[in-house]
Amino acid sequence: MPVEVKVKVNERFGNLASDIIVEKTVSALKSNGINVYVVNNGEEAKKKVLEIIPKDSEVMNMTSTTLLTINLEQEINELGKFNSIRNKLNSMNQKTQGQDMKRLGAAPEWVIGSVHAVTQDGHLFIASQTGSQLPAYAYGAKNVIWVIGTQKIVENFDKAFKRLYEYCFPLEDQRALKVYGTHSGVNKILIVNKEVASERIIVILVKENIGF
Repeated sequence: MPVEVKVKVNERFGNLASDIIVEKTVSALKSNGINVYVVNNGEEAKKKVLEIIPKDSEVMNMTSTTLLTINLEQEINELGKFNSIRNKLNSMNQKTQGQDMKRLGAAPEWVIGSVHAVTQDGHLFIASQTGSQLPAYAYGAKNVIWVIGTQKIVENFDKAFKRLYEYCFPLEDQRALKVYGTHSGVNKILIVNKEVASERIIVILVKENIGF
């Protein structure tokens, strides 16, 4: 059994941003080539995602406590509305089809997930233990949707890194121990400063503390 290592969570990174800060962040994200919607809660966020993605589209949902919280994974994978890449991956053999599985996950038509920090000047940070979600986010997916609670908005790069290590990591480490029986790690970090492909990235900011 793995030894549980408890890291103190910096709870201040769980505080929702004010409306003024949200408005400032929205403007910055748009200036950086990212489309933005602002909604009040998780239910509205789920509704917006389902409005945006055309029926029968190819969709890959990345592992995300945010998506789990709003029950979006079920909508994508279980109700037959979309062509679920996750379902395809679950039917494949990791030992014999591992490389094919990587290709499927790296370049779907639509990818949905979240990020771990957003700066007020419009930069987004995603941390990962394996890096499995990063190729699709950075380039491979035709369309990207990130559902983001506004508690993830921080002042600058320095605060973004602090949020990753002092808030996201300890919470994800606890989750990984429960679910996988192993520790997590901030092993790879993607920073999106700007998107050059018009309409490719959509951010849905949620005025509710969902995910971490």
